[in-house]
Amino acid sequence: MSEHRRFKNTLYEQLARIGKAVSSPRRLELLDLLCQAPRTVEALAKEANQTIANASQHLKVLRAARLVEAEKAGLFVTYRLAEPEVGDFYRALRLLAESRLADIERILRLYLNSSEPMEALDRNALRERVARGEVTVLDVRPVEEYEAGHIPGALSVPLKELESRLERLPRDQEIVAYCRGPYCLFAAEAVERLRAHGFQARRLEDGVFDWRAHGFPIERPR
Repeated sequence: MSEHRRFKNTLYEQLARIGKAVSSPRRLELLDLLCQAPRTVEALAKEANQTIANASQHLKVLRAARLVEAEKAGLFVTYRLAEPEVGDFYRALRLLAESRLADIERILRLYLNSSEPMEALDRNALRERVARGEVTVLDVRPVEEYEAGHIPGALSVPLKELESRLERLPRDQEIVAYCRGPYCLFAAEAVERLRAHGFQARRLEDGVFDWRAHGFPIERPR
């Protein structure tokens, strides 16, 4: 084998490590969750409906590919993205798949269009309306994800707390709910509940990572 061929083989083997690491739908979901906020293995397993043992094995593969990092504190191990570029890579993979695979759009329409139109709100217009106080934006993700970063001006109202906090929400302006992004159903469910109680509500398709990718700022509590 020539040195040139050996060089090529060795190089592409390393590139393939990333491809192998993200070849599992389970691992892709874990990456998606880690784009929202760092989490313990136990929390990731619960959110992804996996056993702790399976989640640990998948995370070990992602860590071996240097896509995630782990930190142990006492009995718990917390995982996070190795760097923001990993989230950019996951988002680019998602967008590529959406542009090439018609089945993704079909699945999204099946689960979302029955209750909420797929059209994304205009992001610039939304920012202007928030600044003028014309719309209330709800972050319906878990609190730890909100604290890791959220759309400026958004209120943290986790989906599980929505019913108990309806009386605090304004009825004289539109409410926009967002969650983890286009593959998350929290915002769609929040909009259904809000409309059922007489609120004017819409869903923002973007998640925080998408919002930032468009060049918009992200806010974190002090």
